[in-house]
Amino acid sequence: MIEMTIEKIAELCDGRMNMRAEAMKGESIKGVSIDTRTLEEKNLFVPFRGAHVDGHRFIEQAFRAGAALSLTEQNPEAADPELPLIHVEDGLVALQDIARGYLQEVSPKVIAITGSNGKTTTKDMVECLLAPHFRVKKTIGNYNNEIGLPLTILQLDKDTEISILEMGMDAKGDIRFLSRMTKPDIAILTNVGESHIEKLGSRENIAEAKYEIVDGLKEAGTFIYSRDYPLLENIVDRNASYNVRSAGESKKNDLQIADVRQTEQGTHFRLHPLDIEVRIPQLGLHNAANATLALLAAEAAGLNISEVKAHFDDLVVTDMRMEQTRHSGGGTIINDAYNASPSSMKSAIDTVGRMEAGRRILVLGDILELGSYSEELHRSVAQHINDAPYFFDYLLTYGEAAKTIHENAEVEGKHHYAEIGDLAQHLQQVLSEDSVVLLKGSRGMALERVNDYI
Repeated sequence: MIEMTIEKIAELCDGRMNMRAEAMKGESIKGVSIDTRTLEEKNLFVPFRGAHVDGHRFIEQAFRAGAALSLTEQNPEAADPELPLIHVEDGLVALQDIARGYLQEVSPKVIAITGSNGKTTTKDMVECLLAPHFRVKKTIGNYNNEIGLPLTILQLDKDTEISILEMGMDAKGDIRFLSRMTKPDIAILTNVGESHIEKLGSRENIAEAKYEIVDGLKEAGTFIYSRDYPLLENIVDRNASYNVRSAGESKKNDLQIADVRQTEQGTHFRLHPLDIEVRIPQLGLHNAANATLALLAAEAAGLNISEVKAHFDDLVVTDMRMEQTRHSGGGTIINDAYNASPSSMKSAIDTVGRMEAGRRILVLGDILELGSYSEELHRSVAQHINDAPYFFDYLLTYGEAAKTIHENAEVEGKHHYAEIGDLAQHLQQVLSEDSVVLLKGSRGMALERVNDYI
């Protein structure tokens, strides 16, 4: 993690040291915290002004907890003269400036990842392929925004060779800002879905917002995406100064996924034109797509795809992403309840549809944050179930929005519930030894609670 003198911190954030900080300017901070509850000895404390809480109220508490230094937007001369403080105009901008300067000091190769779905899984896959060859650090949890990304950067060790940074967005311009701040060597755009459609208005606008990831990409860098998405094909500059590589199902891609099979050991597929077999422990064609993007990232980092694919045997992805467990009472539970969008829910449904099972059961919850598009997009999930070439024995839905899926899906054994306990009770009654159950919904629905009941 960052270890830097007080004087250097002030220089990076263009801040003004008070007399106490000036007297201590040769001493070092170690690590950064924005929360006194998790603050550690010698941390730099960065207080933020929030809508409901002003972090400046906790500066003295931060020092009692062991902070070595604090930034402040307030007049430092009005504070306790024994507290070393650096005055800045904006705490968030200062945090970002410090992170930008520290990233330049460590100087790792930066791999940036964005997309509507699959960012975290792809991040885990890239780390799995690279970690045996390089000193790698990846984004902490979902620390992928204008606050979380700087905190991730400030956790880098001085000897980090590759930094894998997940980039999330809330509005147009967010990805551009993060890309320009980090100047990636490799940029991955996993896919384009419906996340943020209420704010951005269309999938075309979403594609443009995600494509901003190339705005900070180095001229000699590599952009990796899938040509399976026409919305991206319409805007990607394939004649850019940086290298452009692609992977997916379409034959237009540089790497083409073929002959996909699912077993208890995971997903198997072939990659053309390399004509090699790849296996990942995770289920789903969408995860095979994520894996091929990760393989291209490994290639861009100087590794041989045919050799590094074996590292997937050791792949562990973040919890509740197509997590397969065997229920003690019989049946296989596929827990993909970390989050959901219409496209990711459809992919998960297809995954279960392709699995060998005596009984296929879909447990689906609300897809949140769709605004005025909610009914239309939940109806599209139902239509996807109706059009799928697979048979589903039961559809159990939970939540107000998911009721639209229930009302429009043509599944004989369909039931809708307002209480998750009632749904779980029904599931337990229909669960058999050869069942496969999908749990899929937005994070706010917490569908993994079904496991606690059954």
